[in-house]
Amino acid sequence: MSVLVDRETRLVVTGITGREGTFHATNNKNYGTQVVAGVTPGKGGQDVNGIPVFNTVAESVDKAGANTAMIFVPPRFAADSILEAADAGIRLIVAITEGIPAHDELRVYTQLKRNPDVRLVGPNCPGILSPGKASVGIIPASFFKQGNVGVVSRSGTLTYQIGNELAQRGFGNSSIVGIGGDPVPGSSFIDVIELFQNDPETELIVMSGEIGGSAEEEAAEYIAANVTKPVVAYIAGFTAPEGKTMGHAGAIVSGTAGTARAKAEALEAKGVRVGRTPTETAELAMEILGK
Repeated sequence: MSVLVDRETRLVVTGITGREGTFHATNNKNYGTQVVAGVTPGKGGQDVNGIPVFNTVAESVDKAGANTAMIFVPPRFAADSILEAADAGIRLIVAITEGIPAHDELRVYTQLKRNPDVRLVGPNCPGILSPGKASVGIIPASFFKQGNVGVVSRSGTLTYQIGNELAQRGFGNSSIVGIGGDPVPGSSFIDVIELFQNDPETELIVMSGEIGGSAEEEAAEYIAANVTKPVVAYIAGFTAPEGKTMGHAGAIVSGTAGTARAKAEALEAKGVRVGRTPTETAELAMEILGK
């Protein structure tokens, strides 16, 4: 098994006629994902590398059977694109777009809270990969192979680094989920860790966090109370200066809150082993799984 995406995923890509949308939709299709449609208003009837283009997400659901959406539209249109997908009956929405205004993210978050059947991953995320089954996003699939380690991360590049470290040690992955680094994420560490806990294919969970916010501390409490599978973690930003945003909008230390040290200590206090580098994190996973 895997989480969120698999061989039954039927993907529609909004913004498919843009440069990035075309490139990554084609990559996902070439990986084996069923990319059944794209959406760009006013360009319905065209196709992109064999993928039919529709004017609305509702058309892609009705005519192509789409059940998952990947958002590649510019930031000022992204919130409306997410909500359009939800209104069309899409139940998994993966928002790759970076730079969505915080007010728009709050609007999306508030409206989707009223519709618990819809899951949003992102925005500002690398997407989801279930090796050997489906890729929805921009994760470089060549770094990963199928296996029993679930990975959830706020950072895209750290996801790739840890995945490569694991692969070099003979580990594969059930799924890799990038939740994004914005202050208002659609899915949290807890949301994805719960999925991995309930996935029979996943034997170990790796979470990659970073400075800013309290998501890692909240995950530590959840893990202690609800997770029976081993969890290892990596926290980026031990040398980050206070008050300076580091890459992601949500990656900022405010006083003593949100520091890498505080997050690592919170996780370790609940029995989660924390690596100080991606390499050490992979070695901890190897030790736990007996490799």
